[in-house]
Amino acid sequence: MRKAISILTIAVLLSGLTAQAQTHQRGARQGDFTFGVTAGYNSSVMLSAKPGNQTSYSTSALSTNWNDKTLAVGVEVGWFFVDLWRLNFGGGFNITQTPGYPPVNGTYDENSEPGDGSIPSYEGVAAKTTMQYSAHLGVDRYFDIGVEGLYPYVGIKGGFAYGFEAASMDDETWTGKSVSEAYNIRGALTFGSDYFITQAFFVGASIDVFAYTYNFTVIKPQEGLAGLAANSHNFSALAAPTIKIGFVF
Repeated sequence: MRKAISILTIAVLLSGLTAQAQTHQRGARQGDFTFGVTAGYNSSVMLSAKPGNQTSYSTSALSTNWNDKTLAVGVEVGWFFVDLWRLNFGGGFNITQTPGYPPVNGTYDENSEPGDGSIPSYEGVAAKTTMQYSAHLGVDRYFDIGVEGLYPYVGIKGGFAYGFEAASMDDETWTGKSVSEAYNIRGALTFGSDYFITQAFFVGASIDVFAYTYNFTVIKPQEGLAGLAANSHNFSALAAPTIKIGFVF
């Protein structure tokens, strides 16, 4: 009799555990970390350094909200500190070095005519160092809608972006190095959805339902000059659409 009761008790416990496991959908749980690669169309914060031999200059302040510029690729790390709540951190970085070349003088002068065999001049190529990075921190609230593996979410995030470019040329008309810098501060309300194809692999998409961006840009086109600055306040809706692919661990 005792043996039968023990067998029945074990069977009930096992069936309960099986039923509990079956109710768990695919998706991240409390304590899980996520790592994803993101890609989104977004404006660049960078404004190119101006030539160092102009007689007048102008500038403008850009924002990183709209999707009419370039494809930006970054990474995102998330931590589910409780079920359906995720803290996320993401960003991206790039640096570009462009070597410079001096100008080459031709043979054209005031007496030359097109087609007379005179050699044209080649303009110099400015040496440039360009750097950009961005980072954001946010929190997302996921919703279990009863569809296997599908979790829509809403969230808030704040971010910062910085761009720098320095240009110089081996040309006597340039007065030293030309520099451009841009700073971008941003906050947004986000809506998105992640679909867990397996317990460890997911894809997702998101968009900023509303975003505010402040930008400050300054250029110093010639050494010794004061900076020429511009700033902007940008309010936008349905900005920065982004897709991602990632893993849970």
